[in-house]
Amino acid sequence: MNKVKIYLDTSVISHLEAEDTPEKMQDTLLFWQEIIKIYYKVSVSDLTLAELAKCPEPKRSQLFVYLSQIDYEEVEEAPEIIALAEEYIRHGVLSQKSRDDCRHIAIATIIGCLYIVSWNFKHFVNIRTINKVQAVNKLLDYNEINILPPSMMLKGEE
Repeated sequence: MNKVKIYLDTSVISHLEAEDTPEKMQDTLLFWQEIIKIYYKVSVSDLTLAELAKCPEPKRSQLFVYLSQIDYEEVEEAPEIIALAEEYIRHGVLSQKSRDDCRHIAIATIIGCLYIVSWNFKHFVNIRTINKVQAVNKLLDYNEINILPPSMMLKGEE
């Protein structure tokens, strides 16, 4: 069975322990169960891991326990990724202040993910960003990438 390749940004993993947003946390936990069942080929970047490492304890340790439950590919940034992130900024996908968000998008694009899964509605999961990413990717001959929240990734009932 061909599994869909997805990229998890920091917000998804962080919402596994997010008592202040119970609905998002619940959807994230349901999505995590699907990841554990290996419905997806999961990629996580060194950038994501570095951002998670900045979480305060005990949340940080809990999030890394969750990560230990799944099989994922750890992706390290490379020059091509940095260059694509700079192109996103140059073309106005996001501003210079959102460089790390552009790096996440570039990582997922370069490694060939079909989806970026994120709860970051301000920078990722909005039609303006998605359309601009698609335009830049097409201009630079990269594949299309979809950006969705975990709730849209849930398989639902058969």
